[in-house]
Formats: sequence, structure tokens, C-alpha cells
Amino acid sequence: MSTSSSASVSAPSALPEEAAAASTVDPAVNTHIGLEPETMAIFGVLAIVALFIDIWAHRKDQPIALKAAVAWTLFWICISMCFAAFLYFHFNGEVASLFLAGYLFEQALSVDNLFVMMAIFAWFQIPEQYCHRVLYWGVLGAIFFRLIFVLIGSTLFALGPVVEFIFALMVAASGFMMLRKKNESEDANVDYTHHIAFRAVRLFFPVFPRLVGHSFFVSHEHVKAELEKPENKGLVLKRVGPLFATPLFLCLAVIETTDVMFAFDSVPAVIAVSREPLIVYSAMIFAVLGLRSMYFVLDAMRQYLIHLEKAVTVLLFFIAFKLAAGASLHLFGFGLDISVYTSLLVIAIILGLGIVASFIFPDKSKKAAAAAAVTAPAAVSESTAATAAAPAPADAATVATPENATTESATATAESTATATDTTAAKDPTETQSK
Repeated sequence: MSTSSSASVSAPSALPEEAAAASTVDPAVNTHIGLEPETMAIFGVLAIVALFIDIWAHRKDQPIALKAAVAWTLFWICISMCFAAFLYFHFNGEVASLFLAGYLFEQALSVDNLFVMMAIFAWFQIPEQYCHRVLYWGVLGAIFFRLIFVLIGSTLFALGPVVEFIFALMVAASGFMMLRKKNESEDANVDYTHHIAFRAVRLFFPVFPRLVGHSFFVSHEHVKAELEKPENKGLVLKRVGPLFATPLFLCLAVIETTDVMFAFDSVPAVIAVSREPLIVYSAMIFAVLGLRSMYFVLDAMRQYLIHLEKAVTVLLFFIAFKLAAGASLHLFGFGLDISVYTSLLVIAIILGLGIVASFIFPDKSKKAAAAAAVTAPAAVSESTAATAAAPAPADAATVATPENATTESATATAESTATATDTTAAKDPTETQSK
């Protein structure tokens, strides 16, 4: 009687111990780090110190050579790897792998964004020595907007598998948009005068249609001094104000808005890979901070890395599949849960294949164009001579919009003097903008 009584008493006491043992998570595979203060401090110190070093090194308006761009890209990669090493020793290898997967994926997605930025710089005719300044302010905006999007995206992602299906559809839609883009005209043919950011700037500020050094804005007194220069003689501004925006600020506004739209695609994809908000944000920020240097590397190697964008498109479909398969497993009991190590391996392999394929299978059309360029000078000289000998058509006339009618004499003066100063280096974006 006493034995059964003691057994009945001891049995319930064993249940909490079993439950506690069952609920204990192996620290080697625990990836939930939350907003751990020490990790946030290390992340903030590394990012801020490295950013100030970069700013100090590029404080002058000078073009960045390819070797310097490669060196600074490696610098930012080393900073990111230092943070990954901290995560490995402070937490575990699983957390470090989540960071590396998110970092690699954000870098890969940024390739397409950088190519769009190249087209924007080319359209506004921004000199190379000012590109780094525009990208710097664009990065600061990206840091702020990424924080907002990561907080919103992580909150939505925590709602359950249904949201994962929605994110999968969004990522897959981005992949299809990149596929469709290959069949459309080049980004260089886009007219950015119709861009929402371009119109917004012109709505709030009068625009001085010439570059003035690296200034985003110039005062009314500065504009009056610029109008007295020979190359601007005859230029009439239809709007005046105490502060004028320059084409450099128009370019920045278009790039910043483009990056925000890009974040709508990249944030859900990186969240799908890394899950933890702090890991997602740190991976994206370290990738974004290195984009300025990577821009100049990609600009120099764009003609060679022709299959890299295709690899990014494949990665988008892989992430969409990962999201949909995981959501299906949780909702319906069938599907696939792809581990972080598998995701990291797939991302690295696809990116590597894209780079290797670009060198093994180069663009034959570009080779043909280069070969044709050898015989082009003779043909050009013959056509030039024929054009010079032929009389100009009687009905030939310059198509003038309401905005460029008043700047016609200034444009002719600038062309005749062939000035190469900063104030005439950029395209006049207002000359193509109708009322």
C-alpha cells in the first residue's frame, strides 16, 4: 500500500523533468538570437568604423581605378567575414551560416540593381568622379529603408505559412520580371524624365540644368553667377527660388527610389534565407555598404559577366521554391524543409556557375561588334566626307520643346566653345521635359 502510494507520488514529479528535457534545444543548432545587445553593439561598431574609413579614403572627388575598387571590395568582404566569425564563436555555426547565406544572396541580388544604376548614371551623364558621392548618399538611404522593410517583413513572416506562400509568389514574380527584362530594350533607352522621383523633385524645387561641382543644391546667388558664364549665356530659367536642385540631386532621387523598389524584392528573399531579423538586417547592411566599391568593379567587368544576371534569376526561383516547399510542409504535411547549409551551398554554386559560364561562353554578338569596329573607321570617314559634301536639307530643323526653346542659344554657345567644365558635364534633364 505504501509502495503504490510512493510510486503515485514520485511519478508526477518525474513528468516536469521529462518535459524540460524534451523542450531543451541543442545550443549547436539554436538559431534564435533575438536582439542580443552584444551582437548589436559589435555590428554597429564594425559597420560605423568601416564606413568612416571608407568615407575618409574617398573624401576627394576622384575617379576610382579598378585596382582600388577591387581592394575596397575585398575590404568590405573582410569586414563581413569578421562579423560572421563573431557569430560563429559567440553563437554557433548555424547562425554564422544564416548570415553568410543572407549576405551572399543580397550581394547577388544587388548585381541587377547596380546595372540599373549604371544606366541611370549614363542617362544623366554624371562624371565618374561624382558617382561615389551619389552612391554614398544612396547607401545611407538604403540603410534606413532596409531597417523599415526588415521590421515589417519579419513581423509578417512570423504570422505563419500563409505569409510564406505570399512571399514565395512575390519572389517568383521578381524572377519572371527579370526573365521578361531580357526581351525588352536596354535600360539606357529609358527616359527618366517620366520617373516619379524626377517629377517629385521638379515639383518642389526649381532645377538648374547644369552640374555645379558635386553640389546637390545651389543657392539663388550661385545660380546668378553661373548664368553670367559664357557657356550659360542666354539660358533662361522659368522657375526661381532660394534653392535650386542640380542634375546630381535628380540622379540621386531616381537612384534612391529605384533602390526602394528593389528592396521590395530583396527583403522577402533574404528573410526567407536568414529568418532572424538581426541576422537579416546585418547581412543586408554589410552587403549594401560594399556596393559602392563593387559598382566600379562591375562597371569595368560588365561586358564579361554576361551570365551573372541569369544566375541571379535562378536564385530567385530557388528561394521561391524553398519558401513554398517549407510552407506546404507546415500547412499540409508534405513538402521540403531546406536547411541553411543547403541554401548556402546552392547560392554559392549557382553564383560560381554564373561567373564561370560568363568566361567560358562569352557573348558572341559583342565579339562580332568588336570585330566590326576594326573596319568601322574607314566607313565612318567615307560617310563623313559624303555628308560634308552634301548640302543640308532645306526642311532640317531642331525639334524644340517648350523648355529647351529658351536654352537654344546657350546650347549653341556651349557646343562652339567645347567647354569641359563641371557645369556643362551633365545632360540637361529639363530640356526633354515638357510642361
